[in-house]
Amino acid sequence: MKSPMIKRLALTLSLSLSAVGIAEAATLKLSHVRPQGTAIDKDAKWFAESVREATDGKIKVKIYAANALGDYTVVQERVSMGAVDMAVQPPASGVDKRFQIIYMPYMVKDWNDARKVFAPGSAMRNTVSDLYSKQDIKVLAAWPVYFGGIALNRQVEGAADANIDKGIKVRVPPIKTFQLLADNTGYIGSPLPFSEAFTAVQTGVVDGVIGSGAEGYFASFRDVTKSYVPLNTHFEIWFLVINNERFNDLDAKQQEALSKVSLDFENRRWVSAQKDQAANENRLADAGATIVDVSAEQIAATAKKVRANVWPEIMDDLGRDWAEKVMKDVVTN
Repeated sequence: MKSPMIKRLALTLSLSLSAVGIAEAATLKLSHVRPQGTAIDKDAKWFAESVREATDGKIKVKIYAANALGDYTVVQERVSMGAVDMAVQPPASGVDKRFQIIYMPYMVKDWNDARKVFAPGSAMRNTVSDLYSKQDIKVLAAWPVYFGGIALNRQVEGAADANIDKGIKVRVPPIKTFQLLADNTGYIGSPLPFSEAFTAVQTGVVDGVIGSGAEGYFASFRDVTKSYVPLNTHFEIWFLVINNERFNDLDAKQQEALSKVSLDFENRRWVSAQKDQAANENRLADAGATIVDVSAEQIAATAKKVRANVWPEIMDDLGRDWAEKVMKDVVTN
């Protein structure tokens, strides 16, 4: 008969071998929000293949496109709990409203500015990572999407002039930032879930959409978009995230490989994102939308108004001391 000590040693060895087995082979579920064949889907597939190669086939990434595991708010909660391993998607502010600071309108003025603001190690990137970490989520990379604009189901006079009251409703995400943005660009913001947005535009409940850019509007609203206003309303950026415990389950070499591929994933996207934005505006035009000419002066005037009227309210909502410190660090750096 084995002694209690031998039994304990056997059990410890068994558990250790089990842990090694987990580290040696893993399949990670990765969710994203766009249909198959879109830019993020292609990049996700590149990521999955690169991870497989970097880990000698030990880590496999299985992709779930088009919200197959739930919309981004649900998926973020599931990543937090470990029910979904990974995701590439916009941050959801339902659990922590401070995520809204990422989409502070007119925070960045161009692509070079955006890359500096959201670079690894930057004040904003550290803020994002800290907010996610409180939900047991680790940020692996950023995926820049586009500068936002306004999609309308008809031609609207003064569509790019923030000082003209258009008197029409536009759907905005149920986030205060976008509500205030719409109201301060001469539109009437109407918060609606994304699942209801297309039907609302189609039936005339609202006359357009704010909260996305040409890529998003082409993917989801091209049949009801007759006019697109590239007003650079906000900078859309998503994050490649993983459940923190799931990441810690990997051994050191696998963590290193996953982190390196993630950085490559991000750097590749910064190179292609600006070209993709122009290409998607052309796709909207080919689908029948008029691309409104927007001058640099109109963008500057809108930015000035929005910063003066929207930023203070958002900062108050998020906690002025915290928000002012974050924005000061962003502007300073």
